[in-house]
Amino acid sequence: MAATDDAPPRQGPLTDIRVIELGQLLAGPFCGQLLADFGAEVIKIEQPGEGDPMREWGREKPYGKSLWWPVVARNKKSVTLNLRTPEGQQAVRDLAAKADILIENFRPGTLERWNLGPDALKAVNPRLIIVRVTGFGQTGPYASRAGYGAIGEAMGGLRYVVGDPSTQPSRMGISIGDELAATYACLGALMALHHRDRTNEGQVVDSAIYEAVLAMMESTVSEYHVAGYIRERTGPILPNVSPSNVFDTADGKLLLIAANQDTVFRRLAQAMGRPELAEDPRYATHAARGLHQAELDALINDWTRTIALKPLEALLNDHGVPCGLIYTAPDMLADPHFQAREAIVEVPHPVFGTLKMQNVAPRLSATPGAVRHAGPDLGEHTDEVLRGLLGVPDETLADWRARGIV
Repeated sequence: MAATDDAPPRQGPLTDIRVIELGQLLAGPFCGQLLADFGAEVIKIEQPGEGDPMREWGREKPYGKSLWWPVVARNKKSVTLNLRTPEGQQAVRDLAAKADILIENFRPGTLERWNLGPDALKAVNPRLIIVRVTGFGQTGPYASRAGYGAIGEAMGGLRYVVGDPSTQPSRMGISIGDELAATYACLGALMALHHRDRTNEGQVVDSAIYEAVLAMMESTVSEYHVAGYIRERTGPILPNVSPSNVFDTADGKLLLIAANQDTVFRRLAQAMGRPELAEDPRYATHAARGLHQAELDALINDWTRTIALKPLEALLNDHGVPCGLIYTAPDMLADPHFQAREAIVEVPHPVFGTLKMQNVAPRLSATPGAVRHAGPDLGEHTDEVLRGLLGVPDETLADWRARGIV
């Protein structure tokens, strides 16, 4: 890949923040992506000759290249260092001395074995914020276990409630556990930065995948504690909330309709040409519709089956009834709302020419983030960072390269 030196300058609220990313796969690197999206200088450390396994992940690999790597490593710099060597470990400590945040997602104890634990890093930089993302956290009886996102999703309660009640619990289709832990890790890092601004002290951010999932589980624990109720899988519906379901159309498509509020249901009844439904005791109130959910959904589905998707969508929108298509990537790329808000951007890529990917979220009015470049080549910035930031001489870099240290 060509060097990314010609990429647009960093922009966003974090342009004065330097991040060292030691993690791999997704839970740590997604935290780094979020920070890089908003302008932080993220220096990703990778094993020489191997790199982050995300460079190889993904079902579709045109030209032998991962389509996942350009997204999760976007806006970052790649530096190779062998962390199992004293020289590589010292280089990381030297980088940490000049950094604001360090991210890692190895099994607890790994950094300590490499002489890179919090005590060693705080000794060179007391202001450093150390973000640690793991399956089960840094403490507790499960801390030393290997923990992937899927395990955290199961343990945190998400897998049990996802899918159809007639099947085994389902995966979400994306690595939501890793990404939630990374998002909470990013939130923790930003809060720790605020604390440091007031106290001049760094701290450790401990983000466990299972706890990040658990944090999203609404009132499920309280429901069981107080009422003995365990929330079950319900497929596409919200139990006792109707209509809120996916309905068939005349041309074989699907449309999600959410008209469970009384006033909205009246508008749906008008759109159906059946205003009397809103006065029917079985459907007139939220509670009544919940009691007759199956029959009401079947009645609505009989109607939606008579209209093609686009006319049905237009009719419901005209009546102020919330509805939504079940989008896939082609729908997103073609949608005028996505285009108007630039929700998907086109990024230069040396192999693919250009690559379309999701834009930065959320949007900041004064200091927006941006996608500056796709994920870099392995070690693309090694010389730039080690020579320019740490002052490592060229002859030392040559020696390290010969010995597999970089």
